[in-house]
Amino acid sequence: MTFRTTTPPGVHPSPRYSHVVSATGRQVHVSGQVPLDEKGDLVGEGDALAQARQVFANIGHCLAAADATFDHLVKLTIFVTDIAHLDAVRTAWDEHLDPAHAPASSAVQVAALFRPGLLLEIEAYAVVPE
Repeated sequence: MTFRTTTPPGVHPSPRYSHVVSATGRQVHVSGQVPLDEKGDLVGEGDALAQARQVFANIGHCLAAADATFDHLVKLTIFVTDIAHLDAVRTAWDEHLDPAHAPASSAVQVAALFRPGLLLEIEAYAVVPE
């Protein structure tokens, strides 16, 4: 896989994500993951960090099912019910992602998610070598 990140001139650099990621290979799209365990039970009621850790664990399971890893991520879209939850997401992010392969990223505050108690949802896009 060819994987290249760029911070173009005129754009403020970020230590956490890449502004531009280009990659070639097999595409893997992971639906938005929420903090539900394999039984469908909510993990971390009211605890954004516990929820973020469960979401990243779920993303890891999904990536593995497609023979992918966190190193193959090229884009994450983060939805939070309160922008203050981004600190928890960043902590869990740092536990799973290599800053040398930082994906592109967007974060959006939403009024609600599909089930009460959910504080965040993250969808992922990866490219795996063929």
